[in-house]
Amino acid sequence: MSHSPSLPDRPRLELDPEMSEAERLEAIRQHYRRIVHVNDELENRLEDAQGRRGDLKADVDELKRENEVLKTSSLYIASVEELTDEGVVIKQHGNNQEVLTQAATRLDADLRPGDRVAINDSFAIQQVLDDETDSRAQAMEVTESPDVEYADIGGIDEQIREVREAVEDPLENPEQFETVGVEPPSGVLLHGPPGTGKTMLAKAVANESDATFIKMAGSELVRKFIGEGSRLVRDLFELAAEREPAVIFIDEIDAVASKRTDSKTSGDAEVQRTMMQLLSEMDGFDERGEIRIIAATNRFDMLDEAILRPGRFDRLIEVPEPDAEGRERILEIHTQEMNVADDVDVSEVATDLEGYSGADIASVATEAGMFAIRDGRTEVVQSDFERAREKLKDVEGADDQVIHYQY
Repeated sequence: MSHSPSLPDRPRLELDPEMSEAERLEAIRQHYRRIVHVNDELENRLEDAQGRRGDLKADVDELKRENEVLKTSSLYIASVEELTDEGVVIKQHGNNQEVLTQAATRLDADLRPGDRVAINDSFAIQQVLDDETDSRAQAMEVTESPDVEYADIGGIDEQIREVREAVEDPLENPEQFETVGVEPPSGVLLHGPPGTGKTMLAKAVANESDATFIKMAGSELVRKFIGEGSRLVRDLFELAAEREPAVIFIDEIDAVASKRTDSKTSGDAEVQRTMMQLLSEMDGFDERGEIRIIAATNRFDMLDEAILRPGRFDRLIEVPEPDAEGRERILEIHTQEMNVADDVDVSEVATDLEGYSGADIASVATEAGMFAIRDGRTEVVQSDFERAREKLKDVEGADDQVIHYQY
């Protein structure tokens, strides 16, 4: 058991009758100094005590709040499906159960289909929850204006032209399509090996058309609980509507749009529900204003036919590995800021990189610069590129396949 520190003894003044007047005066001065010292010490202790009292009061308040929380019944999360004359149809998260219930009178005017609400054990709606803007931020990459330009992409000039026609032109010159009397392509699907520039191409389109770039990986749409993936798809398109003009880019779309099977597992069923929601949003795409959708996949063969039919992805664009001319252009792009020796033959280096993707070529340029730094030089020479290429070949693996880096 701890004890409070004892208080200092009160100074006592004792004067000897035989003291001279000067000695008495000095004794009184010393006594006064002791009194001042004791007083200062007591004031310091009083301040410490008041500080501890404040801390203890905060602890007591926190314990009271925790106690109130423990005594309060838990609420469950649900979504509003429909508003009817008989009440509110809600779907409880997790078990996908639909219930007809009532909301508090104060909430009637605030409820809308799609709202997230908190319900009690009797399924009565207790409060309307805020939008999950935090989950949006975690799952979606939103860039107001990407800094990628067409000049930063090499070796896929034909693909750039096709994407610009399908995405950029309808955003910048919709009157031309109206005059001709045709509907612009509703979606573009980029497919090809990893590292060939699909993501960079989508960013460049968003930048050149001055649109918000919203990127989401298809794997992010595959959620654990029933209904979460579908809700995230709705959030994706609602966010694009708030930020238009906007370009939605769905990477790895094969994760959520693969061919349907007869599997009865809950996981496969949830993926298919998410894909159905995506198809539904894409079918209503033309009414969404200045919004365009681009998707990318490395596994074109795995996609479901429903996602590929006209009206959803009208333009299918293959982005292959670059040819010799394309490899040279990509190497020029990635070395234009480097201090490269005048006798470096970029064309020869590009010829030796057959089978390399754009991302692989960027890695070769970076590694060449690192070899120059390692040797204490400020200029990159031909041998640095050869050493960089050999280094990448050393990590190809037993199957002798070039490692692809994210581009």
